[in-house]
Amino acid sequence: MRHRLAAVSAAALLCLAGATGVAEAKPTSLYAPSAMVFTLGHGDDAATATVVRASTLSCMPTALGTHPDPEAACTALNSTGGSFDRLLAAPNPDRACPMHYDPVTITADGVWQGSRVAWKHTFSNACVMSATLNGNAVFAF
Repeated sequence: MRHRLAAVSAAALLCLAGATGVAEAKPTSLYAPSAMVFTLGHGDDAATATVVRASTLSCMPTALGTHPDPEAACTALNSTGGSFDRLLAAPNPDRACPMHYDPVTITADGVWQGSRVAWKHTFSNACVMSATLNGNAVFAF
């Protein structure tokens, strides 16, 4: 009988400890997480491209990271409404680029407003990339 009472008491304590642990689990932030890594690489496939530059960016609750202008980059990302293709603009028609193929791939990986992101875009060369991303704060690193 004594062993049975001890077993019941131990089980009750474990239940209380488990319930307490669940009750104390609280979110650490009121903001959905937004932490991204951006890369620029030479090559036509993000998996095999040689990364030349990379930058990190976190936008919630404040803009920070290794990005040179995190506030402008976060503002630009917020304006996309979650569609990273909106970072791309029509190439500047006044800018002439050579017609050679030397691919450059940009990527955005991480979590944006609580959702997983794995985005990439390949340009035919660095000139076309520059003309298309003209004024884009996100990839200005």
